[in-house]
Amino acid sequence: MEISKGIEIIDLALYLKKEKILILADFHIGYEEALAKQGFLIPRFQFKDISKRLENIFRKLKPEIIIINGDIKHEFGEISEQEWREALKLIDYLSKKCKKLILVRGNHDTILGPIAKKRNIDTALEYEINNILVIHGHKIPKIDKKVKTIIIAHEHPCISLKEGPKIEKYKCFLKGKFKSKVLIVEPSFNLVTEGTNVLQEKLLSPFLQQNLDNFEVWLVSDKVYYFGKLKNLN
Repeated sequence: MEISKGIEIIDLALYLKKEKILILADFHIGYEEALAKQGFLIPRFQFKDISKRLENIFRKLKPEIIIINGDIKHEFGEISEQEWREALKLIDYLSKKCKKLILVRGNHDTILGPIAKKRNIDTALEYEINNILVIHGHKIPKIDKKVKTIIIAHEHPCISLKEGPKIEKYKCFLKGKFKSKVLIVEPSFNLVTEGTNVLQEKLLSPFLQQNLDNFEVWLVSDKVYYFGKLKNLN
């Protein structure tokens, strides 16, 4: 399903059709280990589930470039054992699916260098192609005037839907404006948690410190569903 001209939603990823670029974001590898250190013990299922979900994507696509738009790992000040093991496995897997893998640094990637260096992978603060800017979204950089579309991550957007007494959260894509630019917000590939409920919770990205009523929503479940504008979901 297209979210914007030439940009398609494929499960939790975005695909730039003309450029053959797949954009993934916010894996937060090591999240389970970080929770365990805080006393929250959960089964370590995320990497297995990520692998299955990615396989489904690659059955449909053969990208030339794959971008991880920030936060491949979770810990801020260290590289945990789980991050070393699983981040390298993820990089190895994705590298086989494309000609070039690019790691855009997010706010959790303060110590990403040793992981990237281990596999000789390029890291960048942003990636720009054909007037599209891919950036994590935790900071607003100087944006070139020729940029027409900005793709961010960082916020982990989701919405909750209520049916009788049952309330469920679903990851979602958002599309609106940032100044004169089209702004697309992609959900996280962290499968432990759905993310931030954009209808109820305080948002973190400086790109989203604005009225979001007219932002459009695409919900991801068994397939992608268009839900119209946020103001109609409150």
